[in-house]
Amino acid sequence: MEEILKILEKNGRYSEEQIAVMTGKSVEEVKEAIKKYEEENVIVGYTTLVNWEKTKDESITAMIEVKVTPQRGEGFDKVAERIYKFSEVKACYLMSGGFDLTIIIEGKTLKEVASFVSDKLAPLESVQSTATHFVLKKYKDKGTIFEKKYKDDREAIII
Repeated sequence: MEEILKILEKNGRYSEEQIAVMTGKSVEEVKEAIKKYEEENVIVGYTTLVNWEKTKDESITAMIEVKVTPQRGEGFDKVAERIYKFSEVKACYLMSGGFDLTIIIEGKTLKEVASFVSDKLAPLESVQSTATHFVLKKYKDKGTIFEKKYKDDREAIII
């Protein structure tokens, strides 16, 4: 049944009927599997991937490396929870390597992102340091290529 999850992850707009045909299952089996996945929090939401560069909406995305002091008995989870509850935070990941958390935030301006880091994130008791990186251009996100290159398939004829 995880085949259904893979299909939905690639395109959440497929109907239950289409998924049934793709998997060889009955429509009822697909409906039951999706309902079960939703109840068990395996499917946690449905989103649309938007190329904001093609719209008039101005925004900036930042990836912030955060070094934190884990809390006794709670580890990184309590610190991460406090951070991911900020409305600006779009994603929060526990990382291996030179820092502990990666935070992805979106704002309207550079100043807005800087204010979030200096006024909300950095002052948190457990935060030791931050390093902010700004996304300049998205080429591919969640497996989807944003700019499809036109390929000229015509043959060259030399006279």
